[in-house]
Amino acid sequence: MGITDWADKKDGAFKRQVSSFRDHIEPNGQFPPEKDRYHLYVSYACPWAHRTLIVRKLKGLDEFIDVSVVHPQMLDGGWHFETPENAEKEAKPASAHDFDSFPAATADKLHGFNYVSELYKKAQPDYAARFTVPVLWDKKENTIVSNESAEIIRDLTQAFDSLLPEGAAKDLDLYPEELRGEIDSFNEWVYDGINNGVYKCGFATSQTAYSAAAEQLAKSLDRVEDILSDGRDYFIAGRLTEADVRLFTTIVRYDPVYYVHFKCNWGLIRHDYPNINRWLKNLYWNNPAFKDTTNFEHIKEHYYYSHAQINPYRIVPYGPNVDIEPLDDSKRKRGDAGDGANKAAKNA
Repeated sequence: MGITDWADKKDGAFKRQVSSFRDHIEPNGQFPPEKDRYHLYVSYACPWAHRTLIVRKLKGLDEFIDVSVVHPQMLDGGWHFETPENAEKEAKPASAHDFDSFPAATADKLHGFNYVSELYKKAQPDYAARFTVPVLWDKKENTIVSNESAEIIRDLTQAFDSLLPEGAAKDLDLYPEELRGEIDSFNEWVYDGINNGVYKCGFATSQTAYSAAAEQLAKSLDRVEDILSDGRDYFIAGRLTEADVRLFTTIVRYDPVYYVHFKCNWGLIRHDYPNINRWLKNLYWNNPAFKDTTNFEHIKEHYYYSHAQINPYRIVPYGPNVDIEPLDDSKRKRGDAGDGANKAAKNA
């Protein structure tokens, strides 16, 4: 199976890989919390990696954990870093964008590798599964701690508290013990129906697989819309938790990407799910950890360019207008379509 082939050959249903590296940052463990010991490899385009960037910023860990950001275009070689060597080594069609130049993409700051796959091979030479992000790397042990986003964000939420100064970031607990049962229950059906559900729609290769996934996704979105109908700003106990973080990274990509590219086109968040849209806008505009880590340029470039089996001409669309509606719901003129749309048009 190629790196961009994800559907089961028998039933056409999308099958997500189970993460292979599942260690934790914890006191008295192999990977204790230390400043500047760990490095995070992410894609701005990937919703799973986006979770880790949000929590890193919420918890004030920017100076504790540095970040390398892959180029948004992922082809047969997998995620790659922005280096001049990539442009020379890649066999790409004449219409392709320049591999060695994309805003906010970086080189591999630790090793100077060209590909994320090289990280995995350094950590485990016989590794034979997909090369995914995020990757949490330990600079002392020179290996991968974890590539499971759900577990990385829990480590970032609590493991470094003893090293943080007094204040809001230290006090913020996105997975408090008294709410864990409720958070886990919410995450379970949201992950299956929505987080992974959009992928089950987009990567399905049979009508039966797609229809089943689309029905589940539509029902799950309706369920979230109903939960938010009482006007709440957060899903659990009136406070920000990982439940909000985990769903945000999918919903913020819904209108710009999943609606069209993944055939989730029975309703736009901004027009057909007013309660979800209100929740999304509140998080995006009122909390810099959500807005500042959301890069629509990378998001759109990655999905529309990388999935040639869905979009063979790799055309990155101009819209939507705007990426996220303003809090007052006012509509901007077409000439002020927002940074994401204008940048996508410029780079297309």
